[in-house]
Amino acid sequence: MSADDGRGASGPQSSGARHGLRAFRRPRLWLGLWVFGWLLCVVLSLIHAPSLATDVPEGDKVEHLAAYGLLSAWAVWIFAARRAQWIAASGLIGLGIAMEFAQGYLTTYRSMDWRDGLADSIGVLLALWLARTRWPRALQHLDTRLP
Repeated sequence: MSADDGRGASGPQSSGARHGLRAFRRPRLWLGLWVFGWLLCVVLSLIHAPSLATDVPEGDKVEHLAAYGLLSAWAVWIFAARRAQWIAASGLIGLGIAMEFAQGYLTTYRSMDWRDGLADSIGVLLALWLARTRWPRALQHLDTRLP
């Protein structure tokens, strides 16, 4: 059993490990925060866009990249198996595309922009690329240090 499989070095599997989660003391907290991030992304994609004072042309693309990159990074942090990480990444890319269609067809105050979907996808893929480093264990490290 490798140390990266989410089960820990010894002892029985936690219920989270059976479902592909890394070994955490608080698996529901970390999974719940990730699900909350998805919901927040949906809500923020469909409400009136807040006016952020920025002088960066197309600065919202950076926001898209960061938001979807963080959600993908979170998946890398909580799921031990690469397959689960790729499934989450595919879901996030699908969500980004779906939100663009929703903005274009379900709202009158937002517009569909394929470049937003591209920025979402790049953020997701960048986080998956970082999964090849030691970085995926960062949340487990934090989890063990919290009281």
